Amino acid sequence: MKARRVTGLDPDETLAANAQRVVLVRLDELCGFVPRALDPAEVATLHDMRIAAKRLRYVLELTAPVCFAPYAAKAAKRAKALQDLLGEIHDCDVALPRVLALLEELRSGAALELRARAGDAEDLDPALVGDLPHGDAWRGLETLAVYLQARRALLFERFLTTWAELERKRFRERLETSLSQPDDGRDPATGVSSEPIT
Repeated sequence: MKARRVTGLDPDETLAANAQRVVLVRLDELCGFVPRALDPAEVATLHDMRIAAKRLRYVLELTAPVCFAPYAAKAAKRAKALQDLLGEIHDCDVALPRVLALLEELRSGAALELRARAGDAEDLDPALVGDLPHGDAWRGLETLAVYLQARRALLFERFLTTWAELERKRFRERLETSLSQPDDGRDPATGVSSEPIT
């Protein structure tokens, strides 16, 4: 996913002013994936949302301690938790198709083997299935596929709960408010004066 362009950055402005522009774009980018990301079938959207959460997290981790009110640091932690959760979902989304493809490959090989064992018979004797090679691998892969599917469903439910909680606690509004700078140019979290970027 390509990051949205941040416009209006000015080297003559303070770090806080420029960081605020970046954070607002990254926050809008993250929140823009809802409501599509609330659909479990939106695999690519969830992955892109994870990347957006990572970008927001990194800019907040770098700038929150020196530029913004204390909630911005808390928002960085929330963005990290969201990124981690979406990463776990993505791991399932990547692994499950690989497991299923390997399972299909084993099935196809086994079917060819069974057909060869049948020889010129008019029908396939079910007893021939009993000692097929890779039987343990099939069971293991089937079990792994079921595990990944169930884990993904559980993690997605956690994601829905997490996002609902972020909305209930007004994550976006509180972060936007924490980006405001006091009139005297001092950081509300540290009281340190924000100097222009040179």
